[in-house]
Amino acid sequence: MPARFLAAAAALALIAGPAASAPSPMGFDDARHLLVRTGFGPTEAEVRAYAGLTREQAVTKLLRDTRTTAGTPPPDWTAETTPLRYPRPEDATPEERKAFQRLQVRHGLELRAWWVQEMLATPSPLTERMTLFWHNHFVSSQQKVRFARLMYTQNATLRANALGNFGTLLHAASKEPAMLIYLDVAQSRKGQPNENFAREVMELFTLGEGQYTEQDIKEAARAFTGWSLDRDTGQYLFRPGIHDTGVKTVLGRSGRFDGDAVLDVILAQPQTAEYITAKLWREFVSADPDPREVKRIAQVFRGQDYDVKAALRGLLLSDAFWATDNRGTLVKSPVELVVGTLRQLEVAPGSALPFAVASSGMGQNLFSPPNVKGWPGGETWINSNTLLARKQFLDRLARTDDAPLPMAMMAMAGEPLAAQEKATVASQGVQDEDKLRAQRFAQQMDRGLRNVPFDAAQWVARRPGTTPEAKLQAAQALLLPLAPVTADRPHGDVDAVAFVRATLLDPAYQLK
Repeated sequence: MPARFLAAAAALALIAGPAASAPSPMGFDDARHLLVRTGFGPTEAEVRAYAGLTREQAVTKLLRDTRTTAGTPPPDWTAETTPLRYPRPEDATPEERKAFQRLQVRHGLELRAWWVQEMLATPSPLTERMTLFWHNHFVSSQQKVRFARLMYTQNATLRANALGNFGTLLHAASKEPAMLIYLDVAQSRKGQPNENFAREVMELFTLGEGQYTEQDIKEAARAFTGWSLDRDTGQYLFRPGIHDTGVKTVLGRSGRFDGDAVLDVILAQPQTAEYITAKLWREFVSADPDPREVKRIAQVFRGQDYDVKAALRGLLLSDAFWATDNRGTLVKSPVELVVGTLRQLEVAPGSALPFAVASSGMGQNLFSPPNVKGWPGGETWINSNTLLARKQFLDRLARTDDAPLPMAMMAMAGEPLAAQEKATVASQGVQDEDKLRAQRFAQQMDRGLRNVPFDAAQWVARRPGTTPEAKLQAAQALLLPLAPVTADRPHGDVDAVAFVRATLLDPAYQLK
């Protein structure tokens, strides 16, 4: 190229100013914020792997690497095909009925342990966070459903659709046998429609309060008649003989609607996209959704046919998500605290059951939300009882507290006690068999937590840095979303166990 052209190009470059620079890598703090909010506690290696990406690249990778199935094999009984029938008094002795109840309790504990293990092992924490999110959205509980096998199949359905299409998820979750039992849809029939599901599908699953009328609920309930389950197979079954085929009017539209048609009418409402987007905002961004941003992202969500990833992408790339004022403002749920701590400290427990039970003691018993509204979350996770349970769990993990775990952190075991156990514990003033069983289980869980292999000194030594002080600072940067709240913290040449303990027990560690 002639020299005069090079000179001219250089002159134009000077006039135009420097070329727009490419987005810079987001760095450690941003990467940590993204991974804590969208998963559980990330490891140092996971944060470093994202720190070199731009925000957009990181969100793209996060959404691309999701899964639809669990990698942890479920308990063998989940594959059973025996009929699902609760033993009736006329068909079973009292002891047989108790044995059935104990079996379901034991299966429920195994199921909780399996899910916690999957949360610990998954290469896509976002998948499990979204499965947990939908578990608290499309609520059912083993206490009423009774059959742990149905709770497992519902969990699998939520995971399969967790980051897919919300419309598909709504239809699938609504027909889950666990849901049909929990909200009494299976009892609904022509002439006697049960309104429970019709109400909750509008109020809690799609539209929110104030977006429908009582008449809408009554009409929709007629449409869901006939939705049932086959007790021999445990599968959804439509029974046309008890379905109301008449004309219904729901949300201003009329027709001979069945249940699927009513769900489609609800999905056609713009409010549905806004309601789900606002709930996702509270889960991932802040406790107070920005109405304008919610409406903007909801329009994209609905415009892309309810693609959940489209909604998440809009939320995670919003200015609000990255804003300094929104960091360290959300309270970790018990599951996030328990699983996140194990992941960040790189602890691989031999059994996940003690940690599922620990989460239960802090107020989040997997597969058993308190009611159809689910766990309220947020600041309600913290009260005098749960804060004590959190502290004792973290103390135990850091090997600084040898006191037994509180009974509040335990659950009832499913096996009867031996006569000697009854006599031993009864001599201590406990008479009720359920309490005896719970005390034995408490001892088992206590032993399980004592056997967790965590060495604080080795963990700190693996942090980046050329000096002990630098390694401690790196450990703190990984564990805390904000500067520590406690003023008189260990620093300098200090024992690693004391430092890790102080960091885990700092109030900032409860936040994300």
